[in-house]
Amino acid sequence: MSAGGRRRARKRRLGGALAGTVVLALAACGSGDPAPAAASGTAGSSSSPAPPPACADRTLAELDLRERVGQLLLVGIPVDDPVAGFAQLSGLPVGGVFLHGRSSAGVAALAAAVAQVQAAAELPLQVAVDQEGGYVQTLRGPGFDDLPTAVEQGRLPAEVLRSDVGRWASQLRDAGITLDLAPVADTVPAGTERGNPSIGANDRQYGSDPAQVAASVTTVVTALQDAGVAAAVKHFPGLGRVPVDTDTASGGIDPETTRTDPFLAPFAAGVEAGTAAVMVSSARYPQLDPDRVAVFSAPVIDLLRNDLGFDGVVVSDDLATEAVAGTPVERRAVEAVTAGVDVVLTVATADAGRLADSLLEQATADPAFAARVTGSARRVLALKERFGLLTC
Repeated sequence: MSAGGRRRARKRRLGGALAGTVVLALAACGSGDPAPAAASGTAGSSSSPAPPPACADRTLAELDLRERVGQLLLVGIPVDDPVAGFAQLSGLPVGGVFLHGRSSAGVAALAAAVAQVQAAAELPLQVAVDQEGGYVQTLRGPGFDDLPTAVEQGRLPAEVLRSDVGRWASQLRDAGITLDLAPVADTVPAGTERGNPSIGANDRQYGSDPAQVAASVTTVVTALQDAGVAAAVKHFPGLGRVPVDTDTASGGIDPETTRTDPFLAPFAAGVEAGTAAVMVSSARYPQLDPDRVAVFSAPVIDLLRNDLGFDGVVVSDDLATEAVAGTPVERRAVEAVTAGVDVVLTVATADAGRLADSLLEQATADPAFAARVTGSARRVLALKERFGLLTC
């Protein structure tokens, strides 16, 4: 079968996942591990049937290197016209899209647009938004509640917050959203909010006590994911003590965070709650790594993987911001993936091709990097399988 025929057949086989409501699959499927073989015949007999590979593994085996690279890309397209935005990526395989901007179109209109985007994709896409609450709410209009700020959410009783987030998540799911880049797990020390432009100045934190923030993060992650929307806890290892906005300025530094910092507790809580993804910040943490911003830092991601025990998808913060402007676009994705990032996010649609080309070039030249790409693509596909987006 030709490559084009293979892709068309794969798309027909997998596309059925998009017709129904997104539902949670069994945790074993989420991990991407093959199901245990049923007892059959004599133990160890060569005639015993082998267990079928998980859907993620079977899909991965059909992807060439360029398509595996594509699964590592989360590319921004405008929320007010996602169909036209996705058309700009024609010919470039991507694993997901990030709907950026603001929309008041409502649930039904967005669902129709997202369905068109999904129909145009070779494989089911992760469709992500920033739907935190307060100043950071991408989606409004008929069918979407107006969300309170995280500060206000953090004051709610746990059972009320759980119910509210579950309702908000159902609205996202009905609109075709599969990944919410939330909750914010950053703790902002009391009295410093106005000097923390990324988080505190916009009331994006659940509180000033890491234990309280951890409790809210646990509730939000659980409620989002119980409703079928994957969560991405952010911005590891924390932006609550960074005095610049990393989206608009370089030089953001947190001089205090160490491997045993109490402000890591909310991230640990998110991991314990089973968060699908963790977003790594683009600030610098000299006590963890004196040389690199977090998104390019192997020691920072090692802290997340080994100390906190996170085995899900690691997502970069936006690679089109001033915080990483000192690194050429052609090197940003390679350096992030080398450090341990699985998915590179860029809000700049025009940068997607250069990021993909650089990853493919590095993977073609370096077998170890190619293996890293394959491992990350498998995590991405396993996450899609876990939430019912990818079926075989």
